[in-house]
Amino acid sequence: EDEQIVAEIMRRRFFPALITHKAWEGFHFAGHEIRITEATDCYGAVVWPSALVLCYFLETNSKQYSLVDKNVIEIGAGTGLVSIVASLLGALVTATDLPELLGNLQHNVLQNTKLKCKHQPCVKELSWGIDLEKNFPRSSCHFDYIMAADVVYHHPFLDELLLTFDHLCKNDTVILWAMKFRLDKENQFVGRFQTLFDLEVISNFPSLNITLFKAMRKDRMKA
Repeated sequence: EDEQIVAEIMRRRFFPALITHKAWEGFHFAGHEIRITEATDCYGAVVWPSALVLCYFLETNSKQYSLVDKNVIEIGAGTGLVSIVASLLGALVTATDLPELLGNLQHNVLQNTKLKCKHQPCVKELSWGIDLEKNFPRSSCHFDYIMAADVVYHHPFLDELLLTFDHLCKNDTVILWAMKFRLDKENQFVGRFQTLFDLEVISNFPSLNITLFKAMRKDRMKA
């Protein structure tokens, strides 16, 4: 079953029939052909399998997890594929990443959503753990969903990542997080994450070593 679903997910990716001056990959999600411009000089400008897993889940579970008119933020949006699919499914999306990635992210989001979505998504800088209250004040920012795909890997900002999840997540916010398991140090982040959030496995793909989690704040019931 795992291999059948993974094969279906990977069939959503296609490549241009002709080589052009600008490298891109194509994807079929939410009834649209999505063209993503990538770069090979940094991790954030490549579409990783975790993003495909999350996009497939959003599309195939659109009734249970309806995104229509929901406020969604994607952290570590990279090329923007997840944000684009969420927008095409009716969400009001804020796609975020580091400043050096915003140009390519904005290009992909605009190219694939303009005149196609109920709500035009926005692209915004978010460096994990930095100026969170200034840029995303708790009093005025409310997100129904936080999306994250492959944000845990070999980088030195795991503390800042956890702080960012904590800052953005209200008591009724749902986190949908696709993670590829790699090294023990990064895998230990899951345990730290569970000190703040109730974590539930909603899909597991052993052949890809990817797990899709749903999470909510632990203290939400008290509130």
